[in-house]
Amino acid sequence: MRSSERSSYQEFRNSLRRFALDKVAPHAAAVDKESRPPVEAIDAALALGLPGLPFPERLGGSDGDLFSQVITTEELARVCAATSLTITSGWVLEGVVHHGSRELQEAVIRPVATGRLRAAWGLTEPQGGSNLMGARTQATRSGDGWLLRGTKRFITNAGWADWYLIFASTGPKTFGIFMVHRDDPGIRFGKLEDKMGMRGSPTADVILDDCRIPAGREVGDPERGAEYIVEMLHNSRLTIAAHALGIAQGGLDEALHYTRSREQFGQAIAKFQLLRGMVADMVLKVEAARSVLYQAVDHRMHGHADARKYASLAKVLCSDAAMAVTTDAVQLHGGYGFLRDYPVERMMRDAKVTQIWEGTNQIQRLLIAKEAYAAQ
Repeated sequence: MRSSERSSYQEFRNSLRRFALDKVAPHAAAVDKESRPPVEAIDAALALGLPGLPFPERLGGSDGDLFSQVITTEELARVCAATSLTITSGWVLEGVVHHGSRELQEAVIRPVATGRLRAAWGLTEPQGGSNLMGARTQATRSGDGWLLRGTKRFITNAGWADWYLIFASTGPKTFGIFMVHRDDPGIRFGKLEDKMGMRGSPTADVILDDCRIPAGREVGDPERGAEYIVEMLHNSRLTIAAHALGIAQGGLDEALHYTRSREQFGQAIAKFQLLRGMVADMVLKVEAARSVLYQAVDHRMHGHADARKYASLAKVLCSDAAMAVTTDAVQLHGGYGFLRDYPVERMMRDAKVTQIWEGTNQIQRLLIAKEAYAAQ
């Protein structure tokens, strides 16, 4: 990366950091406590054009590249994981730009990019999450449109979003991707889940009960959805890794601040060697994860053959770091870390799901091992 590029990205990061501290952090505790969407931060994010960051300017976006998306996700998650997830969740529609018709792009992407509408995607089903190609939701042609039948589980923004990207079977061994609007006949939503973490991000089932959509809502070829979704997951896996990295960095930030200010035996506890050893290990985890993530982003942006392997490496390292670092941050706070008055308690709860979604870390390890054997 050239020095001019590094400087540009650093300026962008600095602006995101100021935004996160000024507009996101003050509401993070209330968003978690009240289990509500971060409306204050979302409104403020519109001024920066964050909802439209990855989309082309012709559709109201900013043409932001993958690294700028990673920086944004990371810096927002550093102070509030739920806000980061909610603001960036519409980015999953980037695949519609690559494969959808111009008419579909105008109908879906433009209002999402400009913040007028919200989006979600539906992959996971009650029968399983890791086995994506085992999806039982069906899409069948019906007259001049499509009929969708099935249930999608654990859907971020369900009931709150306007557009839903649905992955469905279109034949014995084929899949398609379809855009469903909340006003389409036959779509309904389950109860909001009462979650351990990410409580500011609504999660519920999306139920498609003979949901009828018109022709033209299919994304590209309705028999090539599996190919499209694998491509889309590649980018989203990197932003999810960035989300976890932001949580890890936030936990480290809080631990450093607290151990500097907390005194025992007449001195700041940051002076104690055992605590310093814990902090050093936290720094090692965060920086190792960041290094691999940024390398993975670079490989993806430049089309390297091993980009998929690095995406899995980044997802595992960043999410494992998030869980380990926030757990240690709670420990370093002592009894105060167990109280909801301190951000580390929320961060620890938010961190856990990063090891589960977007391909569990166990599945990622299988992929990593597969790539390692294939390289021999």
